[in-house]
Amino acid sequence: MDAYDEGSKARHLPDGPDGSLPEGPASAGSTPDSTPSADRESVGQESTGQESVPQHHDSQTPTAQTPGPQALGPQAPAADPPVPVPVPTPTGIASLPLRSQVVAALALAVVAVVACVHLGMVFLHVAPSNTVTKQHGRAIDDWIYPEFEQNWKLFAPNPLQQNIDVQVRAQVRGADGGITETGWYDLSALDGAAIDGNLLPSHTQQNELRRAWDFYIGTHDNDNRPVGLRGDLSQRYLRRIVVLRLDREGAGGKGAVVESVQVRSRTTNVPPPKWSEEQVSDTPVLRELPWWTVPEEDVTDARTEASAG
Repeated sequence: MDAYDEGSKARHLPDGPDGSLPEGPASAGSTPDSTPSADRESVGQESTGQESVPQHHDSQTPTAQTPGPQALGPQAPAADPPVPVPVPTPTGIASLPLRSQVVAALALAVVAVVACVHLGMVFLHVAPSNTVTKQHGRAIDDWIYPEFEQNWKLFAPNPLQQNIDVQVRAQVRGADGGITETGWYDLSALDGAAIDGNLLPSHTQQNELRRAWDFYIGTHDNDNRPVGLRGDLSQRYLRRIVVLRLDREGAGGKGAVVESVQVRSRTTNVPPPKWSEEQVSDTPVLRELPWWTVPEEDVTDARTEASAG
């Protein structure tokens, strides 16, 4: 042994004849860690019954690494740039110039006020008598009649079961200055003929004459005397309508002028159904009004309407 070995305090096992470790049981001072690695491997194989797998500790053996972006699959496409949100274009009144917006707002305000006033007038007209209607009844009637008249006939316990035809005849002055009396014009029948087969009949054809007659008999008694303050108004309204209708029908011929008119109603009962035992008269009932002198303004209005039509 060299000096290094002699001075070494390292523990040495006895050498065998060929320099290998002696066979036999381990010495008392040996520990399990002193068993050769080959023997430990063989002991492990016998105890587990499995073949040993050689372990390589080569420095070039690849080690587990975190997969890169390419190992995860195809690269995701880049996100598109954000699309700008379009600003909505103003519509309606907002799209108009400032001056037009002001005019439109004022027009809407006027319409709203008129609508509220109209609803209030109709409500006061159909409502029971109260302090407001007693003090301002004339103003309410002037607003309602005759165009916006309201009634409850639709809900009457005994609805109307009669046909009422409004007829008129006139005394006309011809071009030669002579006065001629025409026959009776059945204005209701003319309106019915205009409505029959018409998908969109006008409001005047359906209601103007009928409402004018209802207005008149509602403000006059059976002797044709006016009742209340609206009697004269209803008479003038009915007279003007029949004068316009006579001019439209060419009463008296070309160039004739209506001097006076007379209106009457012809009322007949609607026959009951065959299964009913009700008995009603089929004789017409006539109600003739007195002759009315036609003022010049009514004749002028009739000619104006005829020329406009």
